[in-house]
Amino acid sequence: MPTIGVGRDLLFAALGRTYTQEEFEDLCFDFGIELDDVTTEKAIVRKEKHLEEEAAEDEEVIYKIDIPANRYDLLCLEGLAQALRVFCGIQEIPTYKLADISKDAMLKMHVKPETSLIRPFVVCSVLRGLTFDKARYNSFIDLQDKLHQNICRRRTLVAIGTHDLDKLEGPFTYEALPPSSINFTPLKQERSFRADELMEFYKSDLKLKKFLHIIEDSPVYPVIYDSKRTVLSLPPIINGAHSAITLETKNVFIECTATDLTKAKVVLNTMVTAFAEYCENKFVIEPVEVISSDGKSHIYPDLSVHTMEVPLSYINGRIGISLEAEEVTKLLYRMQLYAKQSTSDNKQSNIIVSVPPTRSDVLHPCDVSEDVAIAYGFNAIMDQAIVDNNGSNRLAASLTLLPLNEMSDLIRKEVAMVGFTEVLTFILCSKKENFSMLNRKDDKSKAVIIGNPRSSDFEAVRTTLMPGILKTVAHNKDHPKPIKIFEVGDIAILDDNDVGAKNLRQLAALHCGAHAGLEIIHGLVDKVMEKNGITFSPGDKSGGYYIEESDEPEFFARRQARIIYKGKQIGIFGIVDPEVLKNFDITDPCSFVELNIESFL
Repeated sequence: MPTIGVGRDLLFAALGRTYTQEEFEDLCFDFGIELDDVTTEKAIVRKEKHLEEEAAEDEEVIYKIDIPANRYDLLCLEGLAQALRVFCGIQEIPTYKLADISKDAMLKMHVKPETSLIRPFVVCSVLRGLTFDKARYNSFIDLQDKLHQNICRRRTLVAIGTHDLDKLEGPFTYEALPPSSINFTPLKQERSFRADELMEFYKSDLKLKKFLHIIEDSPVYPVIYDSKRTVLSLPPIINGAHSAITLETKNVFIECTATDLTKAKVVLNTMVTAFAEYCENKFVIEPVEVISSDGKSHIYPDLSVHTMEVPLSYINGRIGISLEAEEVTKLLYRMQLYAKQSTSDNKQSNIIVSVPPTRSDVLHPCDVSEDVAIAYGFNAIMDQAIVDNNGSNRLAASLTLLPLNEMSDLIRKEVAMVGFTEVLTFILCSKKENFSMLNRKDDKSKAVIIGNPRSSDFEAVRTTLMPGILKTVAHNKDHPKPIKIFEVGDIAILDDNDVGAKNLRQLAALHCGAHAGLEIIHGLVDKVMEKNGITFSPGDKSGGYYIEESDEPEFFARRQARIIYKGKQIGIFGIVDPEVLKNFDITDPCSFVELNIESFL
């Protein structure tokens, strides 16, 4: 979840009242966000520089608030304060409008065909008569940074440029040119650079160097010019110094270049709706005509309201409550969604929801249900059965366990009943524990490796439950023997699917003691199979299971076996190799089994 920092006093002023910390925490919880930390700007600096100075009494208090990742409208003080005001009934939902100007009078952005080679899309808008002060200006810049880190995916999908329109002359052109032919003075610099020189210059810049790779190897760079060939920006790297906005800026031209047009529209809408309240004509936004290389014309921003029809029964069934349509519409209004009951003649009651341009996160009826649940109050939702007209228990049907989780719980219960104690170990481990300490070799084809791990103890996602089980025994060597423990948990292995890896639900059990023979752990295997209704049937590849000798390095030779079910290996058991026990500093013999329980479904 992204975290935003807002000044407490500025936020309270925007909300029209002050709160104690406890009251504000309650308000955040009711709205579905969380007050994560209370600090000051100077305290943040002291922490970063490891200083031990005492805090001054006049330091501005900063609230660090966790925001849902898809609520881009809450990433700045303006959007957050407005949403809370509507939620608390202090303000009505604002209506955003495009300025009433003719198409001929609109500013125009002409897109050249070469841009299709690098960043094909651009959307634009103007905020007229904007009034900045220091806090608003900082919030405006900070919102761009937050969006760049979030929906813009570090500027790879969308890059935002903001400019003082009074320093420019339209129409504008969006082009893609060879780096050597682009020359301008970038933001916060005093001399002109060629674009290729600029790439080298910013390789030592801690903030901008991480964006250079986006266009660095391209034969053409995207660039935006005004009618006098003044460079507005070299997206997604830097804006030009000529059109930099200041506290005195009154008219702001916003352009978003992108590889994803949908996200560009969302980003532009988020920027203009958050700060339109500071315009001379409140909530009125000036459109810009974007003329693509094929001659097609589009007007941005798109402030249209889209509607969806959601059955009332769906909302009640999803949440587990029983509300009338009128109650639901009032709750949705608190979440900035206009709603009304459908006037259709069918017997089913539906809610027609109008989604404003600020709520790009509302895509499906389940999003509407979520907002109703938030406004209703999670703590107010009781465990109660909602019965349909035909008498079926809808809540019970919607809250059944997933088959895999139900199977996991049943196996836990059965293994515990035969005397094993459940343990829960970390899903991350070191590569050494996952491979060499188990006498295994890493062929790079199986383990999911963690990039830039904080510790060598958490370098990889486990491919077996064995390291965690053995470490548990090693840390409890003084416990009376025998030690009988088990775990039901996930492992991860590389895969060719869209994600690149997949989880597997495993059962592992270990018996540690002087008499930890193969027959003990073999008996547990038979018990688990019996409880799943699977019979021992040597050579049966259809429905039974059998075992055959295996040769895995973590087990003692000729004291191990693989478990075959429906013709496939689903697990292995045996006496743990003495060298492996030595690696984990275990002195007593151990027998171990691990099998995949998803195969039983």
